[in-house]
Amino acid sequence: MNLLKANRDLLLKPVQMVSGIVERRHTLPILSNVLIKKENGKIIFITTDLEIEIETSSQASEMMIAEDFFAITVSTKKLLDILRTFPSNTEVALIKLDNRLQVNAGKSRFNLQILPADDFPRMTKEDLPEITLTLSQQKFKTLLHLVQYAVAQQDIRYYLNGLLLLVEDKFLKVIATDGHRLGYAAIELEDQWERKETILSRKTVLELAKLLDDSEKPVVIEIFSKKVRFAFSDVVLVSKVIEGKFPDFKRAIPENNTKQFSINRQNFLQGLQRVAILSNANEKFRGVRLIISNGVLSIICKNSEQEEAQEDLEIDYHQDAIDISFNITYLLDVLTNLTSENIQCAFENANSSTLITVPGDEHFKYVVMPMRL
Repeated sequence: MNLLKANRDLLLKPVQMVSGIVERRHTLPILSNVLIKKENGKIIFITTDLEIEIETSSQASEMMIAEDFFAITVSTKKLLDILRTFPSNTEVALIKLDNRLQVNAGKSRFNLQILPADDFPRMTKEDLPEITLTLSQQKFKTLLHLVQYAVAQQDIRYYLNGLLLLVEDKFLKVIATDGHRLGYAAIELEDQWERKETILSRKTVLELAKLLDDSEKPVVIEIFSKKVRFAFSDVVLVSKVIEGKFPDFKRAIPENNTKQFSINRQNFLQGLQRVAILSNANEKFRGVRLIISNGVLSIICKNSEQEEAQEDLEIDYHQDAIDISFNITYLLDVLTNLTSENIQCAFENANSSTLITVPGDEHFKYVVMPMRL
């Protein structure tokens, strides 16, 4: 049974877009498969890991379709790898032969196992959303990039393994913390809403950051009681939310850090990157020492071989000297993901948390705890 014939790129792009959530290790073999079906004049591609579902589509008019309706599931990774090996603009045919899918291109033939489409698990559809937001993909993608690196990984406090999506008054806020640092960013919305907290999994956030465009095209965010639906371009991503109570992030943001200085972000980043060469790269917590004194910021890294690197940067600072140490990764993360020319660092003392902000922007805050070297 001939299913369809199309240019390789028309098949490769949608399979790539839905492949990111497919787990290599799974209990259900069908979870490694992509569901491909023709419906309402479109070819639809769907994958799921039971927590997240991604769907994208291509117009059937761009392909030669032999059947009015079909639905099959086939290994996502194998189909993706096969399509990648063909040159661009190669014509690819998908043919169903009993319980096999044959992929034909030129003189190449691949026979892949298929599983029943009826067994493919789908997310249940919720009723009307509690909140519906529309904003540009570029704005939402930037918002996620500002804090996503601070999301915890495999923390026993499961709610920290996600990002808090907070709708409050006229603002959409995103907050992430792993207990050692906290990132906060916000953008203003057109409408005012009642407060609604939703925790997105780290995997969902990473997938969104990858799929969203740097464009003014809209993304529609529908927030339900136990799911969130994101619709943008030709993609629909539905994710279950993490249940639990996210900690009160406002208590973690210091308000009395009176010792502060501004510094060029790129100069600070490059200085950290240079001294990091001599940090203990194999250690989980790579320490860097900052000595803030009259007009000078000294960045110092040592390693277990007793080697040392130091970089001195000029700063406008004329208060009490501070000798403070951090996990250098926590500083590199924030400086890499910001785009502002300058940043401001505010301290209270060497034992309290440090607040990093962008001058003139009250909608971004980054809090980092010191470490003992």
